[in-house]
Amino acid sequence: MNRVLAFLTVALTISAFAVHAQSTAAESATVSHFAPQPRTFFPHNWVRGYTDFSVAPSHNEPDLGRCMFPQPASAGGTTSTCTAYARYLYSGYIEFQPLGRTPARHFFLFFEPKFSFGRNIPQLSYTASMAPIAYERSIGIGFQLPRNFELRATQHQVDWLGRYSKSLGTADLHTNGSYGLYATFGVRWSFGGYGRQGAPSNY
Repeated sequence: MNRVLAFLTVALTISAFAVHAQSTAAESATVSHFAPQPRTFFPHNWVRGYTDFSVAPSHNEPDLGRCMFPQPASAGGTTSTCTAYARYLYSGYIEFQPLGRTPARHFFLFFEPKFSFGRNIPQLSYTASMAPIAYERSIGIGFQLPRNFELRATQHQVDWLGRYSKSLGTADLHTNGSYGLYATFGVRWSFGGYGRQGAPSNY
C-alpha cells in the first residue's frame, strides 16, 4: 500500500510540473503587446458548456434511490407504481461569464441540470418508456484563481416529476432524490488545458 501511495505521489508531482511547464510555454508564445482587449460586457465565449444524452441498457438502469429493492410483495410485482429506475439521462453544463474586464471578470455562474426518464423494476420489468422521473440540478457561483484553480459555491436539489410527486405505494422510500438537497463550498483545479478554451478571464 505504501509503495502504491508513493508511486501515485511521484506521478502526480511529475504531471503537475509538466502541466505547469506547458502552460508557461504556451503563455509566453501567445502573449503580445498588440493583443486586442476583451469587451467589457459579453466577451467572446462568455457562454460555454455542453449537453449530453445517455441510454442505459437493460439490467444497468440508474437507481435514483426512490424505490425499495427488492420490492415487497405488497407492491404488486410488475404492476408496481414505483419504477424510478432510469433508462434515459439528459444532462448538460453551462457557464456564464458576462464581464471581460476589471477584477469582476473572474466571477462566473454555472448551471448543471440532469433529467431522468424511464419505467423499470430490476429483475421484474424492463421497458423503453420515457416517462419523466426526476429533475436534478446544481447551480452556483465561481471565482477563477491563478494556475487554473477555482473557488465554487454550489447548491444542489432534486425535484420529482409527474407521478413521483406523490406517494407510490409500499415500495416507495419517500427519499428526496439522488444526494438530496445540499450546499457545498469547494476548490477545483483544472489541468492539461481542460476547461480553459475560450474562457475570457485568463490571468
